[in-house]
Amino acid sequence: MAIDGLAEGWEVWSDEQSKVVLAYRPDVFNTADFPAACLPTIYLTKGKQSRRPGRDRPSPDDAWYVTLYLEPEVDTGQESFDSREQAHNRVAALTEQFVDGDIDYRGLYQVPRPDYFQKLDELTGR
Repeated sequence: MAIDGLAEGWEVWSDEQSKVVLAYRPDVFNTADFPAACLPTIYLTKGKQSRRPGRDRPSPDDAWYVTLYLEPEVDTGQESFDSREQAHNRVAALTEQFVDGDIDYRGLYQVPRPDYFQKLDELTGR
């Protein structure tokens, strides 16, 4: 199921039954110019990503979770939704917020990355 209404620069990298991964401007945030970890990503998962080991498949009762990552350890927190459609709508809105510069990514970091912030500011109009 495709996600409609993604903001410019966001693309679906992987679309599986219980997990969708989106990336922002992989042409810019590549391993040549920035560390690979600096690729902004959004994960949409059925069930929490931090599921216990051995529990590979989500339960039908599990919620859908949306998380924006600036790096593997830097994220905006998980939001949960009852349906995949609701989560898709949130993903589309989140991509717009990000591109419009409405997400305070600087505030998520304990150790800033000035070059990374400068490029994100340039791309998001901040």
